[in-house]
Amino acid sequence: MSPQADEDVAAWVHGLGLDGLVDLHVHFLPERMLRKVWAYFDRAEEHYGMAWPVHYRTTEQQRLETLCSFGVRRFAPLVYPHKPGMARWLNQWALEFAEREPDAVHTATFYPESQAAGYVDEALRAGARCFKAHVQVGAYDPRDRLLDDVWGAMADAGVPVVIHCGHGPLPGEHTGVEVFAEVLHRHPELVAVLAHAAMPQYEDALELARAYPRVYLDTTMVGVPFTERLSPLPPDWPRRLVPVADRIVLGSDFPNIPYPYAAQLRAIAGWASMEERLGEPFLRAVLHDTPAKLLGI
Repeated sequence: MSPQADEDVAAWVHGLGLDGLVDLHVHFLPERMLRKVWAYFDRAEEHYGMAWPVHYRTTEQQRLETLCSFGVRRFAPLVYPHKPGMARWLNQWALEFAEREPDAVHTATFYPESQAAGYVDEALRAGARCFKAHVQVGAYDPRDRLLDDVWGAMADAGVPVVIHCGHGPLPGEHTGVEVFAEVLHRHPELVAVLAHAAMPQYEDALELARAYPRVYLDTTMVGVPFTERLSPLPPDWPRRLVPVADRIVLGSDFPNIPYPYAAQLRAIAGWASMEERLGEPFLRAVLHDTPAKLLGI
């Protein structure tokens, strides 16, 4: 069974024996910045050749209430800069957001600039539990030497970084699993969560997870009908997940998804049902236990 609509989610989660969901990939941003993100998606047909209607285009308070209605117990509100000089300001906003919203964990971000090591250290000392790196939007090289101390600090702290390094939905100059693999070669202890399972490089993402035991994949937009038109999964995806089943974590991209939240959960439930070595233990791990462990909650 899986939730057929958002109204079914909370009961379905409870039926799995969970006290709630832990979503590692959610976006809350300063209002002005969020409006710009939504304006970009309004022009999705220019960018992607298909419409991308933001499904949860509501006020911040309504979005918080919506997550609560799904039974989302804790979530990581990810922020990311697209140019120098933004990251420290975003980190302060994310800290204040987490202080006023008890379900939100404290997150932070960075950009390749001379101040990066300093403000990342500040964020870690302030208790940041997760970082976001967006190679595509930021249009930077993750191998930039200005980030060496940043990656090293996160590796030493054991704090995860959710990194959008795959080519989807559009490739960038520095996207590609093979590019980020060079970062991991320098910093093999880094706890890295490959956002969107590095779509469309799903097989490369799994290979990287097999090579580095601290690499995880998040489920964000993976396997839902909308994405299957753009970046279809390998037909034997559930079988391929078995060796790394304990390193798959729930991510949704709420609120910027062009479909209901329940669609992501249906996709994950489908993988669990198609492979007997996954089943409900896999669901409980993906939806709660593994992301909770990564976030230290």
